[in-house]
Amino acid sequence: MGCMPIFFSECIVSSSEVLKQLLKPVVDSLGCELWGIELQMGGNTKLLRIFIDRDEDGVDITDCEKVSRQASAILDVEDVISGEYTLEVSSPGMDRPLYELDHYARYLGEQISLRLRFPYEGRRNFKGQLRSIEGDEIVVVVADNEFLFPVEGIEKANLVPQF
Repeated sequence: MGCMPIFFSECIVSSSEVLKQLLKPVVDSLGCELWGIELQMGGNTKLLRIFIDRDEDGVDITDCEKVSRQASAILDVEDVISGEYTLEVSSPGMDRPLYELDHYARYLGEQISLRLRFPYEGRRNFKGQLRSIEGDEIVVVVADNEFLFPVEGIEKANLVPQF
């Protein structure tokens, strides 16, 4: 099944899942965790971002180089992304994106910012404390109000660094 322009977001999601299945074993074998993948396509440009993490001392440039080399080789052989693209490999950073329910579970009590796929009560952007997880939904406290958001309804979520 090919992707038509009207199904652009579904195409990105399914492509990201294929990429995750392909790259996770490679990243794991190099002693890192595949934190997330972002595939952005616009016009003639394609950008594949691979976020990696490591429990012990965090990620360094050597980890990024190793993952980049191996991922590039696998992607060239499997030809998952047609045409030319730019590959970036990095740490998720202090304002790390949250992709999966497990990511949210690791940061309970922390401040997060999120953008919903569709507006809720007239807004898409929220910033507050990640209070808990209920099934496949997260509870975020924003200005003393609790909001329950399904994870699949979140377009983008990030930790808010505290200094």
